[in-house]
Amino acid sequence: MPGLPSTDPGSLRFRKAVAGDVPALRDLIALSARGLSAGHYTPAQVEGALAGAFGVDTGLIRDGTYWLAEQGGRFLACGGWSRQRALYGSDALHGDGPAGFRVPGQDPALVRAVFVHPDAARRGIGRCLVGIAELEARANGFTTLELMATLPGVPLYVALGYHPQGEATHPLPDGSPLPLVPMRKAF
Repeated sequence: MPGLPSTDPGSLRFRKAVAGDVPALRDLIALSARGLSAGHYTPAQVEGALAGAFGVDTGLIRDGTYWLAEQGGRFLACGGWSRQRALYGSDALHGDGPAGFRVPGQDPALVRAVFVHPDAARRGIGRCLVGIAELEARANGFTTLELMATLPGVPLYVALGYHPQGEATHPLPDGSPLPLVPMRKAF
């Protein structure tokens, strides 16, 4: 069961992220973005996104809604959910976090910051993290989830029942746009 410790030190384990994980999470997110974005984004777009759109949001860690998957002490993936207002982005994008929270039953909760190490891609780990986010959001009274998908993430979210809601762009530091896809799923 996700989140429960295993007696096998080499087994895959899911746990909530803590503040001490932030440096390793930054490294994981950068590896994921650089390794899985080929064919979807240019290297310049990825580096620009790592300056704000992609990264660690410590508010999710403080809220206890950010999870990681690890195996043998190695971080393989991270992701979570939020009741905060920010749809995406790291601390560099929105500082200490947006004002206010979403209201269960009225507003959608958010799937946030799902990143998978390239060596662990397509093994179902990202799917598990999204599943944890969905279960927790539902347990907290939310009936709908939204997310801002990267282009390489769209196929996963479509397979999980999320529906594109048009197109969006995030302005990168050099002024160029980063294409993204807002998506939504109702329970």
